[in-house]
Amino acid sequence: MPLYKEPPGAADRSVNVGPARIYPTPGDHQWQEMRPYEAPRGDPAWHEIHVYTDALSYAPGETVQFHGSTNAPDWTIEVTRDGAHPTVVHRAEGLPGRFTPMPKGAYETGCGWPVLHGWTIPEDMPSGFYLVESSVARAQGGRFVQHHFFVVRPTARTRRGRILHMLPTCTYTAYNDWGGANHYAGTHGPEGNRMSPLLSLLRPWTRGMVKLPDNAPRICAALGEPMETPRYDFKEWAYANGYGYFYAATGWAQYDRHFAVWAEREGYAVDRITQADLHRFPEILDDYACVVVVGHDEYWTREMRLAIEAFVERGGRFARFGANFTWQVRLEADGLRQVCYKSNAPESDPIRETGDTARLTTAWEDRHVRWPGATTVGVNGLGGTYANWGRFTPRGSRGFTVYRPEHWAFAGTDLTYGDIFGAEARIFGYEVDGLDYTFRRGLPYPTGEDGAPPAIEILAMTPAVMGESPLESYGYRPYVGVHDWHEKAEMIYGTVNEETLEKSFHGSGMMVSMRRGQGEVLTAASCEWVMGLTRNCAYTQRITRNVLDRFSAG
Repeated sequence: MPLYKEPPGAADRSVNVGPARIYPTPGDHQWQEMRPYEAPRGDPAWHEIHVYTDALSYAPGETVQFHGSTNAPDWTIEVTRDGAHPTVVHRAEGLPGRFTPMPKGAYETGCGWPVLHGWTIPEDMPSGFYLVESSVARAQGGRFVQHHFFVVRPTARTRRGRILHMLPTCTYTAYNDWGGANHYAGTHGPEGNRMSPLLSLLRPWTRGMVKLPDNAPRICAALGEPMETPRYDFKEWAYANGYGYFYAATGWAQYDRHFAVWAEREGYAVDRITQADLHRFPEILDDYACVVVVGHDEYWTREMRLAIEAFVERGGRFARFGANFTWQVRLEADGLRQVCYKSNAPESDPIRETGDTARLTTAWEDRHVRWPGATTVGVNGLGGTYANWGRFTPRGSRGFTVYRPEHWAFAGTDLTYGDIFGAEARIFGYEVDGLDYTFRRGLPYPTGEDGAPPAIEILAMTPAVMGESPLESYGYRPYVGVHDWHEKAEMIYGTVNEETLEKSFHGSGMMVSMRRGQGEVLTAASCEWVMGLTRNCAYTQRITRNVLDRFSAG
């Protein structure tokens, strides 16, 4: 366990759990402090444009309404179907500009801007991710460019294959701080320094969530020298280049695009939906053998979980190459407003007044909800969490250690018991999911104490932690510190003390296999799994092919 030495006078902020162990309270972290966020500058001398759509997804034949505001006399829009071979499907220049101020609290209530342009999607338009680039010329030279997106859902006419890629758009929304706040921090509340439990989708996405340059740093950076103070390169880069503070945590550009490009190059026919589609149109799964989720997959509604469980029960296959299955959310206003009170839910979520604690927007493992994610995806979010960045297992293997090489997922890999794969590509991190486990004769098994079904097979795993280990150097302040560690102890056990902290610190990231009803689930619970595809890790690529081939065969 970590040893943290508080400065003089700080003892009142610590929990003493032993003569040689002093753990700081959640007050010692930097990620909740004030930082810049994206919003219209409002300077008439500097032309800019901000655009959003009236929905996350559309069916072919529907009209996309582009709402926006610009102080330029005219603007340009270009829509591209993104992937291995980006294709422009719509472009319009010289569109008349119109300026409308951003209302206060737009992150919560939406921008309410007028429609500046509309485009009807052709009836034969294939399902996919459609990148919207809006731009205006600046008198000082160059152009101001802003990116948004929408998804075209598959129909009976346009469906191309048996694999359905679902974007974790609830996680996108949770981190989108455009306009001043998200589910983590911001300008909300009476003092203007809080997270917002309500987030509108009727606003732009913060810069970097939709499109990124190839050199944008990832959270899991290269390892530093011994005793070197960690650097959070992604924060430095974001500040220096005008990207969103949370750009590296989620989004199409950082995660899903890597899978989409790889799958297209490999010849897989993949259709695409958003989580909101799963919530509103669960019958869309009926036409597919396999549903895939990748990257940072943190927020789900109850309805989404029930839909996926029913899909698997009746013979569907669920492949999850992602991690951090932690928070329950609710969707309101036809899916255009997301609700999540997080650890404050038992005291603040209005649904508590009804007594329906099962729908509290807190962690699935919270003692008030008690619906562990492992019953749906095979692993629990609070059973893992952080690895291989900052001071979270900073010298971990960065790959998975194999324990059951005989499993079909490893066919053709030549991996054996105890081998580590994916380390060179750094596929393990930045957040991972795991289970409470024990070893018997050298093999890991779920204990079931965290609600995990006993039939889960642990195929591979690597340690993770809930708290950031301190570095004994003057002036160093951890980025996250122990905030989430204490929060986990409180949510699961109802109190923070020596016993609950000891139970809450250690975790793991796991690759697991689980049968459910007539179907099957395979989870490789690491956000960075997609880096094994992009960085050409032969093991990661072969395992991914094995899963997609088996699951899409039905």
